[in-house]
Amino acid sequence: MDVYLPIANLSVNGLVLIAFGVMTGILSGLFGVGGGFLTTPLLIFYGIPPTVAAASAATQVTGASVSGVIAHARRGGVDYRMGAVLVGGGVLGALIGAALFQVLQSFGQIDVVINVLYVAMLGSIGTLMMREAISALRPSRSPDGKPVVQKRRHHPLVASLPYRWRFYGSGLYISPLAPLILGTLVGILTMLMGIGGGFLMVPAMLYILGMSGKVV
Repeated sequence: MDVYLPIANLSVNGLVLIAFGVMTGILSGLFGVGGGFLTTPLLIFYGIPPTVAAASAATQVTGASVSGVIAHARRGGVDYRMGAVLVGGGVLGALIGAALFQVLQSFGQIDVVINVLYVAMLGSIGTLMMREAISALRPSRSPDGKPVVQKRRHHPLVASLPYRWRFYGSGLYISPLAPLILGTLVGILTMLMGIGGGFLMVPAMLYILGMSGKVV
């Protein structure tokens, strides 16, 4: 079933696109990611230009992200106050990212930037998450042989920020500036890379904000 894409100026198999959407939707429900970090590179590998892939993946991210939030909310794992701050920063970052996108596009370098960002971000974040998984599989033990459960703490830079709020859903007492800045940075990368922010937000909330995996 061929589908013609007028913006990309090529024909693709519609069933393949549907399969991409189903796969990323399943991952969204399981891990809370929007799927853009998978959809965009998959579309690029499938032969769609990076600029078109990044913009097109953003539409799929919306549905997958909303359905993922609904699924996690039913289990009581959503911190709505934290989410509101992150959304505020994301909107600001998206506006900045859109301006950067236009500038890079005017210089003819947007395709190169998107490809480089994906290689750098996927490689570094994948390494961090692998280290986390290995640590979880091989927990440290106390002298009496019992496993030591290390409590996750936020980054020292987060602790130094003023105007602390209490985020009850996450069990944190930190400055809202931390998630606001984080949301802004992710918003910028979302506009440049066509991602939902999940694959950036999840490790950042774990390692920087010190949130638990369930709430993240």
